[in-house]
Amino acid sequence: MKLRLTSDEVIEVNQGESIYAALKRSGIYLTASCGGKGTCGKCRVKVLEGGVNITSQGKLTAKDKEAGISLACATFPINDLLVEIPKESRLIVGDKISIAKTKDLAEYLRSYGVDISLTIKSVALDLPHPSISDNIGDLERIQRALEEKGITNMRFSHGFTSTAVEALRYSNWKVELTYVTGDVIYNEAIFLTSKEFCYKRYGIAVDIGTTTVVVYLINLLTGQIVDVGSTYNSQMRYGDDVITRIVYATEGGGLDELRDAVVGDINTIVNSLKEKHRIETCEIETAAVAGNTTMAHIFWGLNPATIREEPYIPTLNKFPLWKAGTAKIEINKQAPLYTVPCVASYVGGDIVAGVLASKMHRNAEVALFMDIGTNGEIAIGNNEWLMTAACSAGPCFEGSGIRCGMRATPGAIESVKIDPQTYEATIGVIGGGHPMGICGSGMIDAVSEMFLTGVLNQKGKFVKEKSSKIKDGEEGPEFVFYHDEKLNRDIVLTEVDIENLLRAKAAIYAGVTTLLGEVGFTLDSVEKVYIAGGFGNYINIERAIILGMLPDMPLDRFVFMGNTSVTGTYLCLLSEDLRREAEDIASKMTYIELSVSRNFMDEYMSALFLPHTDMNQFPTVQALLQK
Repeated sequence: MKLRLTSDEVIEVNQGESIYAALKRSGIYLTASCGGKGTCGKCRVKVLEGGVNITSQGKLTAKDKEAGISLACATFPINDLLVEIPKESRLIVGDKISIAKTKDLAEYLRSYGVDISLTIKSVALDLPHPSISDNIGDLERIQRALEEKGITNMRFSHGFTSTAVEALRYSNWKVELTYVTGDVIYNEAIFLTSKEFCYKRYGIAVDIGTTTVVVYLINLLTGQIVDVGSTYNSQMRYGDDVITRIVYATEGGGLDELRDAVVGDINTIVNSLKEKHRIETCEIETAAVAGNTTMAHIFWGLNPATIREEPYIPTLNKFPLWKAGTAKIEINKQAPLYTVPCVASYVGGDIVAGVLASKMHRNAEVALFMDIGTNGEIAIGNNEWLMTAACSAGPCFEGSGIRCGMRATPGAIESVKIDPQTYEATIGVIGGGHPMGICGSGMIDAVSEMFLTGVLNQKGKFVKEKSSKIKDGEEGPEFVFYHDEKLNRDIVLTEVDIENLLRAKAAIYAGVTTLLGEVGFTLDSVEKVYIAGGFGNYINIERAIILGMLPDMPLDRFVFMGNTSVTGTYLCLLSEDLRREAEDIASKMTYIELSVSRNFMDEYMSALFLPHTDMNQFPTVQALLQK
């Protein structure tokens, strides 16, 4: 039997094999924190053609069932099928484009003037077998062997000691003892492994975004990125933004649900990577994670209630070095898990990691750092001072809340050009091939092109008489960029989508101008602008300026950085020196709370137009419109 996907892949299905199993065997992964057992309800697919046998409908709602949604792990083909995988169901593992972007990260690490310097170290122990005459306890036997190697300052946790019996006897008393280098007085033993079983050395760097989760699998010896995995953050079903999730966690009693959702996403990626590369759980021996302050608190199961209550104080900004087992991450349970420090309630470790990745804190020039994501964080400064703020932009640039929106992954429309005479759209698709939706960079291109060609007015409303591409849809007027003949479906931007995009870009631009005003600077003072975010490598700067999201500055001042949160987390994982540097960045940052700024709302209202109500702030756009 053949399983055809709407994204053009064709897969052979074995008799009695589920859709989930067939996809997985072919290297197409779905989110399924239960491992395909039918209990999590995440591996959702839509069968468009063909017959199936459905054995369970799990946690599917009545609305899901009416829409023809089924669970891939409980859906068995009877004959040839045509199947659509919803964008939120697809787990991206081994994406060649994402991996290619990381190939020079080990060299980038060394550009800081540091080498790989892990906070975990190993020592080989060849212990004498116990006997009647040598009858000391297992732990004392380990301590004696360490003393013989000149290591006397080791602490042993209950978690370490409870696993020693099996580890020593399984490995015939020849083990590697892995420990964390601590303060000047003590180190801490964390686990024992066999030289024959757990002999590879891997780590993971995790970016917990409000909308997406990204995991890097890293060879600890070389710094090489072995593989990359990403998916939507399943917390989205409880709310698109951090405030909604805080309310759900506290007033709705859903903290454990939110925590389980994101931990499940991370574990789904990690387990897929382990299986793909034949890695034992014990071989992933350290991890680092970054996220905004709310995401970090929920990840560790900490009450985030005070983050949204004046005076907006989190439980903590600097996290202890807790264990992966405490976080429920399915790597070595004793693996130390480093959390990049946060700054304040709405500026977290993702921005600290981003500033570290940009190197702006090392240079004398005044630079602006912009993370264009759900929370729209901004930092300004140089090697002497740093100031930061957050302006909630919403998740639209990451694909959420947009009719045909999706992440910047293969199949996403990343660029749009509209012919000013015919209004036909020429599109560019990430990875080439069949378009499945439109990502943030494509949205920016599309809106700016529609504005320049007169399809949109300055308020972001369609000028219907301009083009037959503007049609009336379910949510009102919409512009059709691509018609899928096979599925008889359009990829569009609706007027409602555009309203969301304008609100998001207005928040980002107002955040920049407000923060500059707070420190007494103008845009002329800024010598470099670092653009971060999951779709940062695809943005057309000129189009983002026309949209009014980025300031109207010379193009050579802008630098694309991509996902700086996971890059900075990678740096912290591999270098003890850069970990200290990240902590120094966090301690130096001065946080400005925009929600109590008198100027922010005025700036925001002025920026709700294309590109702005004050066209003098966008002279290059003014010139384009006058042509």
